[in-house]
Amino acid sequence: MKSVAPMKTVANWFTPTIALARIAWLRTVLYLFVILDMHAFARDTRLKGEHPDLYKPLFLERLCHLPTPSVANTTVLYYVLIAACLIGATNRFPRIAGWVAAPAFTWWMLIGMSDGKVDHDHLALVVALWVLPTIAPNKARGGNPYADQTRSEAAGWAIRCIQIAVVCTYFLSAIAKLRSAGWALTWPGSAVLTWAIVRRPHPVGEWLLHHPWMLHVMQWVGIIGEFLSPAVLWLKGRRQLLAALFFLGFHTANTAILLIHFLPTVVCWLAFAPLERIAPWWQSRREKASAGDAGEAEDEAEDRGQAKEQAGA
Repeated sequence: MKSVAPMKTVANWFTPTIALARIAWLRTVLYLFVILDMHAFARDTRLKGEHPDLYKPLFLERLCHLPTPSVANTTVLYYVLIAACLIGATNRFPRIAGWVAAPAFTWWMLIGMSDGKVDHDHLALVVALWVLPTIAPNKARGGNPYADQTRSEAAGWAIRCIQIAVVCTYFLSAIAKLRSAGWALTWPGSAVLTWAIVRRPHPVGEWLLHHPWMLHVMQWVGIIGEFLSPAVLWLKGRRQLLAALFFLGFHTANTAILLIHFLPTVVCWLAFAPLERIAPWWQSRREKASAGDAGEAEDEAEDRGQAKEQAGA
């Protein structure tokens, strides 16, 4: 009997009850971001179909026996993915659209990464696309899905999966740095940022080259933050907000110094945000504004009545 309580605690942590409104907001934001991602970041997938001789399939592609990219299948994949994301973003037929978008975008990314360089900034986004379709729409309740405060453990599980994937992006990056250095903590004391700035020259980075101690401090702060990133999963309230701001600042610094962004990961930080509060907050503001307008109208009517009485007198 004593072992049941810890197991229940673990299960409750993995499946917190979260309002379905947060899922609705995430569907809209993430599916629209996928369309942006296809055109701004992972945009060379269709080009890979024009040069199949350069294709080097990744392990997952070999495991699933995915076909070699061609102009035909990458074009079909493109339009199917666009259609699925547009439908999913409306929160209509979310499961059908989601189960099409998830494997399609995964294949899109696998083709895009099959040239010897695999980026880890899309990990959380791909995980998010796979878990969002697991949540059934609330058929018993119509109306605005962005205001649906029905709490669901299924929604909580999906949110937790996205949050874990976000954290893994940082923690596994720190492990990779440690592994590449022969399991010795030499990375933060190296000249890796100096090398990166020389490779990607930018005014802010070039200015920092004259202050190497600042680069070493940034490396230490970065790797310590990555190692401690799992703590974000247990933080709440303002502490979690401060942790999120730290990592968003981390990405802002990377963009300013190296022109390297992590937008696919950054957008998934919304899984930590209480998005379900947006609709009630907006409704409350509208009601207060309406009440204020009604009060002003009553005051104006009363003023007009008093003016007429005075004119009659």
